[in-house]
Amino acid sequence: MSNLKMKEAALIYLDRSGGLQKFIDNCKSYSDSKQSYAVYRFSILVNPSDIIELDAELGNHILHQPLKAAQVFQSVCFIAVKTLSLIEQLQTEAQINILLKLTHLPPLPSYSLDLCEFPLDYTSQRFYMMQGIVIAMTTVTKYTQGARFLCSDEACPLSKGFQYIRVHVPGATESATIRNDFLCNLCSSSLQEDRKFRVLGDKQIVEIITTKALRAFQGYSNNQPFRFQSLTVFLRDELVNEMNIGNEYKIIGIPTCVKTSQTALCIEANSITFFNPKVPSGISDNFRCLLSLTSSSYWKFTAILANIFASQIVPPGTYNLLKLCLLMSLVQTSDRNKELEDCLDLLIITSDILLVDRLLNFSINLVPRGIRHPVSTEIFPTLSRNKYGTGAVSIQGGSALLAKGGICFIGDLASHKKDKLEQLQSAVESRSITVYISGKKFGDDMDQQMTFPVQCSFWSFVDMDSSSRRNVQKTNTLIGQMDCSLIPANLIEAFGLLINCNESSPCHPLLPTVQHTLKKAIDPEGLLYVASKQFTTEDFEKLLAFAKNLNVEFSLEAERMIHGYYLASRRIRTDSICGSKLSASALKYLVSLSEAHARLNLRNKVLKEDVLIAALLFETSLTLKYGAAVLCVAPNAVFPFELYNEEYLEQRDIYLTQCQQQLQQFIATYGPGTAIFASDE
Repeated sequence: MSNLKMKEAALIYLDRSGGLQKFIDNCKSYSDSKQSYAVYRFSILVNPSDIIELDAELGNHILHQPLKAAQVFQSVCFIAVKTLSLIEQLQTEAQINILLKLTHLPPLPSYSLDLCEFPLDYTSQRFYMMQGIVIAMTTVTKYTQGARFLCSDEACPLSKGFQYIRVHVPGATESATIRNDFLCNLCSSSLQEDRKFRVLGDKQIVEIITTKALRAFQGYSNNQPFRFQSLTVFLRDELVNEMNIGNEYKIIGIPTCVKTSQTALCIEANSITFFNPKVPSGISDNFRCLLSLTSSSYWKFTAILANIFASQIVPPGTYNLLKLCLLMSLVQTSDRNKELEDCLDLLIITSDILLVDRLLNFSINLVPRGIRHPVSTEIFPTLSRNKYGTGAVSIQGGSALLAKGGICFIGDLASHKKDKLEQLQSAVESRSITVYISGKKFGDDMDQQMTFPVQCSFWSFVDMDSSSRRNVQKTNTLIGQMDCSLIPANLIEAFGLLINCNESSPCHPLLPTVQHTLKKAIDPEGLLYVASKQFTTEDFEKLLAFAKNLNVEFSLEAERMIHGYYLASRRIRTDSICGSKLSASALKYLVSLSEAHARLNLRNKVLKEDVLIAALLFETSLTLKYGAAVLCVAPNAVFPFELYNEEYLEQRDIYLTQCQQQLQQFIATYGPGTAIFASDE
């Protein structure tokens, strides 16, 4: 009676939810094909909450005994097929394969599988929900959805018909579905597969890690040892190719244990959804107050941010230019499921790599996807044989794909070999990486290639005091140009911004840094400055999380200025021999810089004042690459004065206003519409 009641509830649910009509339409497709199948597969969308309200026992079966629940729906669907004469070819109930697709699970701890907690339950054969980031995936291969077996004794009644049907169940291997040791229940003769009725489906294997495991890739340690292990997820049929490396997903599935060379915990995915984190609602009160106090200026707020940023690493007022660029790059990251087109790559030239390394490492920890590339691993995807023996090729994502929507800090550029630097240059220029899969090497009939989008900003630095650099004879350089002869010219060009950080310059006084280092050595956890207490690391995290989710648009003035500067700068840096020194991506970087400064000011509109900061930063970078030009910008143009008090901020505003007038004059002289500008340009 209990089973009958559950079948009745299943039929009522199918009718109310529209699932019955969808089932009838699917049956019609099978019927119209006029072909006999060993297995007829149907996917039924199930809302556990609605089922529980309708019949608690059936709801309990779906959540805790999904295989038995599928049998209930299988019986209902078979009766419907026979009663309504939907598929004439169907003979037995065993031929119907029901896959229950859950919309969600109850938001209770017992239904959540935390990959950081042990022991993990893989014996209950029920649904769990887990969340993780894809770090590897295989190519798509085939598996057996179902097969027909016949008794080998022709005199046996079961040597024909569809009495012996094997279907794939969650956690089962290929050998569990297809074997040669099955026996007939009637005569005990061996069973043989009727191969022409075998039904194949698509299969893909992905590996995920919990979000907490990203700590291992962020170069940060709180002296608490921890370990993490990836979880293997099996995707089948309609779920194949629904997951991408670097994305974070919520997965509903049934855990199981697969024995290969070593026992591994796996999960058979039932449904997957892309995880979108919540957008922060605002910023801290201290930053809100600071924003209000500086509202009369277009530049003061970001200047103060750069001045006090990372006071745990360097004293306030030092490395302001670098810190502003880091903040601008951080606000161009994204946690949402969208294309990251406004990347802001930074290449820093310095003679104090220890301090710069600490500063960059501190910064990447302020965003969820700040990844410090481990030297022992690969930046870009690599290939290996799949450990489960499926014949598929496993593609390991690498640091760049893992940093999707964030920052990939690759450390010292000199630590990477030439072929890796060429790969980096190609990826930065095209924002994609292509993996070639040799069919001969991996046992396939043909070669394949897969292209992955590279949606992160790259940070790196170059040590100007390295022994190899000191032993090289410097080439003749132009005014303002840095000697970057040991770095491939094309790679320098690929990076959006080239930044010079020399701690012995007036912009980076040495004494405050030495005092800071000594105090930190005595009291590592101490807050040495008032700014560190007023504006904490958590405050900066909230600020960046809020700012990067702002949707910004260009004002008409800003749009005209940015195009005018780009065309004028391209004009004066073009010669008849080498052509233009500005790449096609230069305009994209200018746009990204302008948007970043607007976001950092917590504005939704990009103003001409934002374009000015972008132009000064970009022109400074061009000067380091190619030498000074007509628009002669000082190395410290963005921070011409040390920011001690309000008076110095006012002086900076006056200076930047003068710079803006010079920029407008430069555009008026060399920009479009001027006599010096060629008509074809």
